[in-house]
Amino acid sequence: MYIQGFVVPVPADNKAAYLKVAERFDRWLIDHGAIEVVEAWEERIEDGKHTDFRRAVAAEPGEKIVFSWVIWPDRAAAEAAEKAMEGDPIMSEMGDMPFDGRRMIYGGFSPILELGRK
Repeated sequence: MYIQGFVVPVPADNKAAYLKVAERFDRWLIDHGAIEVVEAWEERIEDGKHTDFRRAVAAEPGEKIVFSWVIWPDRAAAEAAEKAMEGDPIMSEMGDMPFDGRRMIYGGFSPILELGRK
């Protein structure tokens, strides 16, 4: 299993536009091998003493934080999808993103512990 995580500030007024883009893009990810994609809209984010989600992405007043992740079967599947993205016209067809992508943080992770009910 391989997980990609994302945190991005989105203007609150752009929630519907973000969801529209996310639904299309996330479907593309599933079609290219992702097992699961989750998009989570800020409900409660507290200010930290040293850092927090807002400071991590330099959120501005009126912006909400989106925390999302993509679960892949393995890193190779994620990297193959990233490569396929480069030449796929759907990426440009989505148009302008409803957020400032320069402030998005993201990364890839390998699980070191998994607990839960199956």
